[in-house]
Amino acid sequence: MVIHHLNCISTCPLCGRLMNGSRHGIFERGSLACHCVLIETRDSLVLLDTGFGLRDVADPRSRLSRFFLGLVSPAFREEMTAIRQIERLGYDPRDVRHIVLSHLDFDHAGGLDDFPEATVHLLETERAYAAAQRTWMDRQRFRPQQWSTSGKWRTYPDGGETWQGFAGVKALAGLPPSILLVPLRGHTLGHAGIAIETAHGWLLNAADAYFDAREMNANPQCHVGLRMYQWMLEKDRRARLANQAALRALAQRRNGVLVFSSHDPSEFERLADRAADVPAGVPASRHDL
Repeated sequence: MVIHHLNCISTCPLCGRLMNGSRHGIFERGSLACHCVLIETRDSLVLLDTGFGLRDVADPRSRLSRFFLGLVSPAFREEMTAIRQIERLGYDPRDVRHIVLSHLDFDHAGGLDDFPEATVHLLETERAYAAAQRTWMDRQRFRPQQWSTSGKWRTYPDGGETWQGFAGVKALAGLPPSILLVPLRGHTLGHAGIAIETAHGWLLNAADAYFDAREMNANPQCHVGLRMYQWMLEKDRRARLANQAALRALAQRRNGVLVFSSHDPSEFERLADRAADVPAGVPASRHDL
């Protein structure tokens, strides 16, 4: 198994210092990663989340809400889309046969259109709630314009096995048992992490269950802007905080599970071994596992 870490277009939120600390001035925009993972298995490629896609880059106003375009101002660069980075790594994008989605927020699902033949795996609760478009905020964050491949979605009901203390964990149809969907309700109602077993232990992509790497410390901290952003988007506060505490406990145990999130640039740069604004390439981003 080979794994690649891809930053599929950074977002640049308002009030950079509140988002990234001293790296940015209060009137400058910050920088958040959109951390996706590409896995080369024996017979196909598997993409974990998609970030923004080619259609988002080409025509963002038709795809994304004015609210989020203004708030997070994605750094639209075609070379940073998943499909272009996959090509840069020497793969054929048509070999991406499976996509595992943590959730359907616009910055995670924008690249679905670029892989029309892939089976998309996600929790049924996420599909149903995002499609319902119940609130104003739901309509800003969940964008049906990005879901042209919905006919190939494979959804999973509640229930499942227990993994590392987390309940309802799913093995995924057509994928090896080394890739698991781990429910982490809170940020959205069907939000999930994605666990990957490697020769060196497990990786757990906790997606948007937290935003600041320091939230996994024994004495957690979080930039105030990120704390407010999480509060603004949470669908179940009690579940979000409980899952964040469980992730923190898992990270502190240091028992062979490495936890990371979708948006902290420092976590991305440590795992990818390159700056977040540099697209994937061979061999710098390659890790044999």
